[in-house]
Amino acid sequence: MTITSKQVKTAVYISIIVGTILTLINQGEAFFGEGDLNWFKVITTYIVPFCVSMYSSIMATRGTTKI
Repeated sequence: MTITSKQVKTAVYISIIVGTILTLINQGEAFFGEGDLNWFKVITTYIVPFCVSMYSSIMATRGTTKI
């Protein structure tokens, strides 16, 4: 199993996009002054899509061979 830079870059991009959308949904009241920002939730909201993307990318390429 080899993790490529392309897999990491893709996972980072997905994490940024999905994490931002989910953070706005889940922490929107904090951004609009109606609540407190929970930094633990913000950080995990970005980490989870990264991990899911990396896992699915690794599983998709696992077992494939170059001819």
